[in-house]
Amino acid sequence: MYQLRDDLAIVNTVDFFTPVVDDPFTFGQIAAANALSDIYAMGGIPQTALNILCWPQTGLPLEMLEQILRGGSEKAGEAGVFVIGGHSVADEEVKYGMAVTGVIDPQRIIRNVGARVGDALLLSKPLGTGILMTAFKRDQLAVDYYTAAVRWMTQLNAIAAQAMLKYEVHAATDITGFGLAGHGAKMADASDVSFIIDESDLPLLPGALELAKEHVPGGGKRNREFFGPAVRISEEVADEIATILFDPQTSGGLLISLAEKDALALLADLQNSGNTEAAIVGRVVPRERYSIELI
Repeated sequence: MYQLRDDLAIVNTVDFFTPVVDDPFTFGQIAAANALSDIYAMGGIPQTALNILCWPQTGLPLEMLEQILRGGSEKAGEAGVFVIGGHSVADEEVKYGMAVTGVIDPQRIIRNVGARVGDALLLSKPLGTGILMTAFKRDQLAVDYYTAAVRWMTQLNAIAAQAMLKYEVHAATDITGFGLAGHGAKMADASDVSFIIDESDLPLLPGALELAKEHVPGGGKRNREFFGPAVRISEEVADEIATILFDPQTSGGLLISLAEKDALALLADLQNSGNTEAAIVGRVVPRERYSIELI
């Protein structure tokens, strides 16, 4: 973030990755939604974007490239963002994303630090994209599960971001590659508190629970190795739920820490806007041995 004057700052972020779906237009949409997410998590309003593209010199039709860029452009347009340029390099593997610039009120910046004891934790999207996309890559994902995953990955966090600004948000982060466990642990550590998460309250994508045993992505295994020591998992929690806690998310939701009464009001706002999967998933307690406890 860079402050321009007392009432205005700009915020910049960048994200790009390899395709998570086969359809190039859908991939472009997902990559754009994912790149925009950091701006929303901080309470900012995205304004402009630059495309970032890696493309093989041979082997793929240019029509596929055009579809990726069109998908990204249309998703940016949905967010009110102008794509004003970009940069491409030759690479053996396709990669696409965006560098995004947004504006923000310096007095209303939401950081991933500041969660307070007594807060409720609200999650705005269901979990499980890493598991489902791993099953998809192995040709073992049902069409309806795939459709649901794509719908959530292409959904902007704009509505959740706009809704949360009506309340006094103490901390927030978007849930992406480190999963709920990783991003949640970072927020808890920075706030010097611990998070208690109830497995029964976690919103899950259709199929995530049944596929969690056989289709654990590599990123999920790495997340568990790295963040596992900071997480206590009750013996009563199913292994599949524990796997989902560490599952890396693509274009995941926002994890928002705010007073319980405000969390209930925000949840009602999101559900009234059509997001029936948003849920209060836990609470903030005084610092304990573990950053997160899953019960």
